[in-house]
Amino acid sequence: MKEYLLTILIGYALGCFNTAYFISKAKGFDIRDTGSGNAGASNIKIALGWKYGILTALTDILKSAAAVYICSRLFPDNQVVPFLAGAMAVVGHIFPFYMKFKGGKGYASYFGMILAVNWRLALALAVLGVLITLISNYIALATLSTVVVTPAYYFFLHASIYIIVILLILAALMFYKHRINIQRIIRHEEIGLRKKKAEA
Repeated sequence: MKEYLLTILIGYALGCFNTAYFISKAKGFDIRDTGSGNAGASNIKIALGWKYGILTALTDILKSAAAVYICSRLFPDNQVVPFLAGAMAVVGHIFPFYMKFKGGKGYASYFGMILAVNWRLALALAVLGVLITLISNYIALATLSTVVVTPAYYFFLHASIYIIVILLILAALMFYKHRINIQRIIRHEEIGLRKKKAEA
């Protein structure tokens, strides 16, 4: 039980480091008060440009990967720990306590978790995401597709039920955080690669 509690604390603590928020505060504003209101890479890119967007995305990926790495080293015999650590980093990114639990959408951190536990799967998901984006024109659709594929992949590998449950909970959380994007896709209003509309 102690190893799970420590994993939860480490994962959540690392996930709470919100780069978009700190960058915006350093620039004199709160990223949640502009653009989509999302404290993540896409919104900071819209507000301040690609340089800060890329920096934010990389940091969001690395913090969950770091959580997986640290906890895997602490508890190398527990196969559930890496997924729990990564999941809590995602939760920390989405619900940081010092931001009144209003953070980002968490997909970059989700991808960082997958990258750390299974880089081959992460590469396959990246390719899948690019293909779906190019075909559908919707980045959000690619995002949601990959979070569905991941638990299915581990289900067919006969992974631990706890790992599958963690991945299903994260998938549900991703769908919840992207619910507005889903509504826009249905109404054909979602921002796309070949559209000029700005995200509200």
